[in-house]
Amino acid sequence: MKRNPLAHVRGMNDLLPDETFHWQKIESVARDVFHRAGYREIRLPLVEEAALFIRSIGEVTDIVEKEMYLFDDRNGDRLALRPEATAGCVRAVIEHHLGREGVQRLWYTGPMFRHERPQKGRQRQFHQIGVEVFGISTPDLEAELLLLTDELWTALGLTGLTLEINTLGTTDERSHYREVLLDYFTPHRGELEPDDARRLDRNPLRLLDSKSERTRALLEGAPRLIDSLGPDSRAHWERVLELVTATGVSFRVNPTLVRGLDYYTQTVFEWTSPALGAQSAVCSGGRYDNLVEHLGGSPLPAVGWALGIERLAALVPAHRPKGPDAVVIPVGARAEAVCLALLRDLHRLLPGRQIESSLGAGSLKARLKQADRTGARRAVIVGEDELMRGVVQVKTLVGERRTDFVPRAELVEYLVGAAGRADSSVEDRR
Repeated sequence: MKRNPLAHVRGMNDLLPDETFHWQKIESVARDVFHRAGYREIRLPLVEEAALFIRSIGEVTDIVEKEMYLFDDRNGDRLALRPEATAGCVRAVIEHHLGREGVQRLWYTGPMFRHERPQKGRQRQFHQIGVEVFGISTPDLEAELLLLTDELWTALGLTGLTLEINTLGTTDERSHYREVLLDYFTPHRGELEPDDARRLDRNPLRLLDSKSERTRALLEGAPRLIDSLGPDSRAHWERVLELVTATGVSFRVNPTLVRGLDYYTQTVFEWTSPALGAQSAVCSGGRYDNLVEHLGGSPLPAVGWALGIERLAALVPAHRPKGPDAVVIPVGARAEAVCLALLRDLHRLLPGRQIESSLGAGSLKARLKQADRTGARRAVIVGEDELMRGVVQVKTLVGERRTDFVPRAELVEYLVGAAGRADSSVEDRR
């Protein structure tokens, strides 16, 4: 079938109103959890210099080699749609000298872009919520961030997530381990898939997260990264394990967890859920103490994580919007102007209440049916008879149905008093 040229771009999907409401609830919970822990929101551009991601993520990564959306703008600058937000956050910290202001606890949310094969849990435009902390080098920060994440799951009513953690050591220790891994795998080169053989030449560490069954089998006998760590890295790692254990957050050590970004050092972690199938990762992150300096700033330690909202939304029980508190229905041309003025006053005098209008053609019966379908608690009706008497007709649509005629000047007071009665019965109606 011929594709509609005006359809959405593959892998970049619309978020319809009910889904948007569900996401807003998740984002609201996250915002509250972060605020209570002292994290401040930062908003970052969608487009950055391509070099920022190439230098930070690493040239020998799938993101840079295969997935980034790259383009030249009219000035000839090489730009990229952001595939992740940590690099942009680091760039902002450097550019605006935030590191001089002491420890920075930041969070962000928004869309990211990677040219991947669209599938369940993985789209070309996807959305993340992330946190980044700058200025603390000690392992208690890793414990705080993992505790913060666990508190977020609790606030969202989530259970059944698994936390896996590992250590990558310092850059020098990881470089040494690459050589050890290269020595181990070179005799087995012929047994590797073509992609893994290429990774062996360019970045052997990437073999640790290979999906190939043959490579996974070879990894069973491979040297462990932890054996390449020096005493300082071992002490940092052991303290992380001790502190995370003290928080009561359950975890397991996964020695093959390396993450797909080259900037990580020391601790890395990942939260997964079996309910998501193959794309099981919900939240991932780790420490990246060298990235700020690598991108031109003064040395500044940092730890962060990001979660995928699409995947999280699939796990969180769906939030459905409540119906409006009232729907204002004009009957006849003369009533329309009165109802518009009534809407203005209700919106001003009842902030936080959802008051909708029922405009356009259609019988009163049809409009009442539509109000009922939306879950409205009350219908406020103004017709010729109501205009002559200076009243409005209020029909209660939830619980014990009733009709009252209320002077227009007393409508706000009536709705405030009636709200408790209707709200207490809305569950009975549903």
